[in-house]
Amino acid sequence: MRPTYEQAWELLRRYNKEPFHLQHALTVSGVMEEMAKLLGYEEEKEFWSIVGLLHDLDFEMYPEEHCLKVQEIMMAEDIDEQIIHACASHGYGITVDVKPEHEMEKVLFAVDELTGLIGAAARMRPSKSVQDMELKSLMKKYKTPSFAAGCSRKIIEQGADMLHWPLEELLERTIQAMRVHEEEINRKMDEIRRESGVNA
Repeated sequence: MRPTYEQAWELLRRYNKEPFHLQHALTVSGVMEEMAKLLGYEEEKEFWSIVGLLHDLDFEMYPEEHCLKVQEIMMAEDIDEQIIHACASHGYGITVDVKPEHEMEKVLFAVDELTGLIGAAARMRPSKSVQDMELKSLMKKYKTPSFAAGCSRKIIEQGADMLHWPLEELLERTIQAMRVHEEEINRKMDEIRRESGVNA
């Protein structure tokens, strides 16, 4: 089964409650949708966005079995094998040996960590936004190992190599993609926090 975006969101909410994880899922989903359009996969943009939404489905509840448990959960839900492979493949060389094969899987591998780093850089800006972020300032943060130290530069660079993109191109394209969905994601996160009684 290929779930609709709404069904994928419902599945995500079943396994994820933390606003941080939900925001990351929405951000990666938005970036994947924009990358699909950019790379000539317009007709598959919803599929790409669903993969982005579900890629960390197991992380909140099963951090020690990340990218392994997701396969089990999705098989039980009768989710399309392509989605299972894509979601598992972003853990390639870290927790699983499922290699990113399709261009979409390589994009997911490359942008997963990177969106976290860009998000951290945005939160330090006066605007708290990617709308006015420039590549030059992001590169400065990127080259500072202590900044967002949890975001692996090695994985980001490995992803850029898989795509045969210069690092700067990957960063620039990801900033641009994040800009498109930022406002909509912020609105969605405000709703989620209100529902759960957490202050925005």
